[in-house]
Amino acid sequence: MKIAALLLCLGTIAAAADTGATWSPTAAAQYLDQRATWWESWQNSKRDHDTVCVSCHTILPYVLSRTKLGASLDNKEMPVAQQQALQYVRKRVSLWSEVQPYYSDAKSGPGKSRESRSTESVLNALVLAGNPGDPTLTRKAFDAAWALQLKTGDHAGAWDWQVFHLAPWEAGDSQYQGATFMALALAWAPPEYRHDAAIKSNVKLLRSYLQREYASQTLLNKMVLLWASDQVLSRAQKHQLVADILQKQRPDGGWNLASLGKWERSDHTDQDSESDGYATALATLALQRVHHEQAASQKGRGWLEAHQNKEDGSWRTYSLNKKRDPKSDVGKFMTDAATGYAVLALTSPGSRRD
Repeated sequence: MKIAALLLCLGTIAAAADTGATWSPTAAAQYLDQRATWWESWQNSKRDHDTVCVSCHTILPYVLSRTKLGASLDNKEMPVAQQQALQYVRKRVSLWSEVQPYYSDAKSGPGKSRESRSTESVLNALVLAGNPGDPTLTRKAFDAAWALQLKTGDHAGAWDWQVFHLAPWEAGDSQYQGATFMALALAWAPPEYRHDAAIKSNVKLLRSYLQREYASQTLLNKMVLLWASDQVLSRAQKHQLVADILQKQRPDGGWNLASLGKWERSDHTDQDSESDGYATALATLALQRVHHEQAASQKGRGWLEAHQNKEDGSWRTYSLNKKRDPKSDVGKFMTDAATGYAVLALTSPGSRRD
């Protein structure tokens, strides 16, 4: 009897340890849906032809992650906010020759029309590659992006990128991350498209740019590349990158965004120094590409599981650009991104949930 009781006790302890921390897909879905609904109704996000801007901080991570959540929750219908977001993208791709850029030279300064148009073309391709449904329209989005790819000059292979001096997506070094988004779109496209002879020269230019400019990039941009593609880096580069990522992992298993580059806030306040959802999610996604580093990615996943906000279902991250009120809509932008990417990391094989 005593042995049986002991075995039962040990079994209970082992089961509890295996269960570990859990996270709530339902709460994450509610947060993301609410934020997407707000963005779609916000006057500042509206564009011509009754569409909205695909923001890198809110709508992009939303549409990339929400389908994963729907499958996790066994949702039968796509939420209204997601339907609307995809409808806006498909409408703008369909009317590509008619819609105006998100930003114009007249209102935002010289070069902004070109930057905005090129940036949107890449984001449209990524959104539709991540949400397959209309192959013809997805190919049209890719065609529009390839047409705007820079073919000559120092940045050949990349795209003119939208710069408003706002890290991490609209800063001086964001052009590289934009190119990694296109690499990710390719990775998610059907195999027959990736190997289409018609885009062979474009893909070669893209990979050449990503390799050529790799050494000068922030660790953040390098992490996004590792997540996006395993076709660019050499074995030695991957080995060193993984070592650099692990060196930045904190004792609690997470990563801190501000430690992955050099950014100064415009208001001269100190950057946040704690582990955060955005950096941890990206590091986890990157390490999941490297099979021999599963222990580190599991620690990152464990941090994400344990640090979902119990009040609203999000993962907190703070602005690199200035100290913002985390309760304000603008102050939630980095948290929007963190939540979307955390979902992507946690819905990969091996994750746990409630």
